[in-house]
Amino acid sequence: MPRATNHPAIKARKKKVYKLAKGYFGRRKNVWTVTKNAVDKGLQYAYAHRRLKKREFRALWIQRINAGVRAHGMTYSTFIHAMEQANINLNRKVLADLAMNDPASFKEIVNFLKKD
Repeated sequence: MPRATNHPAIKARKKKVYKLAKGYFGRRKNVWTVTKNAVDKGLQYAYAHRRLKKREFRALWIQRINAGVRAHGMTYSTFIHAMEQANINLNRKVLADLAMNDPASFKEIVNFLKKD
């Protein structure tokens, strides 16, 4: 009796991995062992960077707020503290957007906080 292999399932599994390797260069896209390793590593990076992305965006928002606030003679830490004291609940994403795209309203917020 000949040895039976489940070739259609193997081919389907490999096809799924090759599809994930679309756009890779050289042997990374068409040699099975290299492709499998490259895709596995890529998926690990994707998992980790979905978490890092959140940190990086928060850092970017803080930098933008800090730049906007310093233009009006205040520091980021005193600005955030004044926001908490005045019970203004705007998150950093919204504040960064205001600082970049609507400087007039951001200036009003800063001036309101300076009075207190």
